[in-house]
Amino acid sequence: MKTIRVILKPEKDKPIRAFHPWIFSGAIDRLDDDFKTGDLVKVYSQDEAFLGIGYLNPRSQIAVRILTFQEEEIDLSFFVKRFEASKKLREEFMPPRTNAYRLVHSEGDFLPGLIVDRYGDFLITQFSTAGMDALKPIVLEAIKKVFDPKGVFERDDAEARRLEGLNYALQVLSGEEPPDYIEIEECGIKFVVDIKHGQKTGFFLDQRENRRKVGDQANGKRVLNCFAYSGGFSVYAAKAGAQSVKSVEIQERALNTMQTNFELNGFKGDQYQFICEDVFDFLRADTGTYDLIVLDPPAFCKSKHQINEAARGYKDINLYAIRHLAPDGILFTSSCSSYIDPGLFQKIVFGAAKDASRNVQIIKKTSHPFDHPINIYHPEGEYLKGLFLRVQ
Repeated sequence: MKTIRVILKPEKDKPIRAFHPWIFSGAIDRLDDDFKTGDLVKVYSQDEAFLGIGYLNPRSQIAVRILTFQEEEIDLSFFVKRFEASKKLREEFMPPRTNAYRLVHSEGDFLPGLIVDRYGDFLITQFSTAGMDALKPIVLEAIKKVFDPKGVFERDDAEARRLEGLNYALQVLSGEEPPDYIEIEECGIKFVVDIKHGQKTGFFLDQRENRRKVGDQANGKRVLNCFAYSGGFSVYAAKAGAQSVKSVEIQERALNTMQTNFELNGFKGDQYQFICEDVFDFLRADTGTYDLIVLDPPAFCKSKHQINEAARGYKDINLYAIRHLAPDGILFTSSCSSYIDPGLFQKIVFGAAKDASRNVQIIKKTSHPFDHPINIYHPEGEYLKGLFLRVQ
């Protein structure tokens, strides 16, 4: 693959010298002719000092994403080394009886534009950038060499693909085609995952540690799980011995999967309720009181222009949840919107607590689990934040 030279403007090399993996289009002074989207590029300062190697997308605001800050070949050996490092991290920290987790987390594993998730014997991939998509053949070869999966399935239906000038893709890349629903195990609990039609790559792998913490709090409690999706938090609560579990989810397909997950783990009975309804409407109309409430909504904010609107949405659901909690109740509330930073999220929840006129204590702050690492030079990669609150 041809390598293009990119020369940065004066004083625009400071971020890359601090190992930030993004170069914005406005920082570029000039680049070689005859380039195309997805080309590998070598980046140089104005005085032509080598800075790094990445890939180019001139139609994107993030024009270059850096793969390495060293002079090295971007070949099969390069990806094998990166995958071996990511595999080692997961093997060191994986909880027992767990066979579903993220293997490669984009910039967090120093491979921008690439997601690889394991679900049992199958791997689900996402190539979200044009440059990584162009590297797909050698990436796939390295995946097979290091992880040896039964099959590799591409689930590229995210909006980021379209913004990069790419078509959506839903296809087998290697080996066997996975079934529509894959049974997995997480910390000894069984789930079926809708990998072809579910959210993200089928399951919210990034909430594993928070599901465990909710389970730790759920024994004997009246539990309400909002935006329940396929019931991850709900099943953990049931397994922990919750007095009752009420799950609210607007997507009927996800609700059906949730009921399957309860049955798969042997949880049946009237104490488990499944409600197909918009969460905002449910919280406004519901008259119930709960000891433990989970708020795990989808991303309300997908651009900077949506921050104010999203903040109002987060405040509303937290306000209603706080009002529904019994004295000394626990609220786990989270946001996966990258544009809502941890400080802003806490301010939003502060506003909800104030309007509810309740005493509220933060008992724990949470972020990414180990299999969703954050590149310390790329703070934009920290998207998930959670608060465990005690409400008096």
